[in-house]
Amino acid sequence: MPDKPSVIRETDNDARRQARILLRGARFAAIGVIDPETRFPSVSRVLLGSDIDGAAIILVSGLSAHTKALSADPRASLLTGEPGKGDPLAYARLSVQCVAEAVERDSESHMRLRARFLARHPKSALYIDFPDFRFFRLVPRSASLNGGFGRAYILSEDDFIIGKPNGDLFDSEQKTLLDLGERFPNLASQIATELHKAAPGKWAFCGFDSHGIDIIYKDLLVRHEFAAPVETQEQLFLELPNSAYAVP
Repeated sequence: MPDKPSVIRETDNDARRQARILLRGARFAAIGVIDPETRFPSVSRVLLGSDIDGAAIILVSGLSAHTKALSADPRASLLTGEPGKGDPLAYARLSVQCVAEAVERDSESHMRLRARFLARHPKSALYIDFPDFRFFRLVPRSASLNGGFGRAYILSEDDFIIGKPNGDLFDSEQKTLLDLGERFPNLASQIATELHKAAPGKWAFCGFDSHGIDIIYKDLLVRHEFAAPVETQEQLFLELPNSAYAVP
């Protein structure tokens, strides 16, 4: 008998781009962990951020069940992608298998993640410095992208992780974002509302990596991918206005 045709499509750059947007553009996610006592899968909801290399980051209390689970078994899964009206299965979603890495509170990584997380989730300032809270980096190992009917893809770690991000580009990330806002005062709102059809408002840049930039307004978040990756601040300041006119 002839082999049945595979329902999995070949992963191309459009699929990689959609997967990055679903992961790095998500404010929250469902997280699946293994309960250390019952060994049953356990699911919760977490606020989501991203590191400069594309890894997901979460801020969790040491008292939560999923923190205890990750400390016992670092394997986890994330589900992102918000449905709209109608059939929820008609909308794109991404399931990512990750390995969790605990971040020490007195490390440079903690300070970097703290700044990035606060920029995306300002209300977390109420508890981010509590002594029992800590960050985990969730490093993708594989992922399943369902981009809609008949659009299924399998992705690998290399499709998400930026191998060697230029540290100089992120040493003064918050200052760079302020400079962007001063040099291009209307660009964040223009990208969010005109390209991504977001609601009108006072949108602002809140974080970036080599592949794209995050734009925030109140509890709304838009992920804008660059037309080409950037490695320096000069490239960022040139690419962002140019990519604003590319098809999102």
